[in-house]
Amino acid sequence: MNERHIIRAGQGGGRDLFEYALLRVVPRVERGECINAGVLVYCRARAYVGARTHLDEARLLALDPAADVAGVRAALRAVEGVCAGGAAAGQAAQDDAGRRFRWLIAPRSTVVQPGPVHTGLTTDPAAETERLLDLLVR
Repeated sequence: MNERHIIRAGQGGGRDLFEYALLRVVPRVERGECINAGVLVYCRARAYVGARTHLDEARLLALDPAADVAGVRAALRAVEGVCAGGAAAGQAAQDDAGRRFRWLIAPRSTVVQPGPVHTGLTTDPAAETERLLDLLVR
């Protein structure tokens, strides 16, 4: 184990713990092939939950030429809407950020699926969301 990754209370340097999961598009669930199409980020200390998405249509169609691109885009927009809250989030808008994140990362056997949850430290969860999108999706 590398001790530089162990953070003790008060040693975060002003950074807060965050959790994130990738959003994967699995156009043919029976084949299990996927592309990364977004990232979900949750930071309890900042009451932040956010999602950023980017669908590479050419990659999606390479996996499944008959993929419902419009349907996938709508599903990704719905995830962003739940994170944003408000009336567009429907019933989930009344839940706190943590409950919305937990609901979004629950396993599903649909075309848009969450990946495993990972953790990190950040001073700006919104900027971290964008950084992870650039690093892991685009």
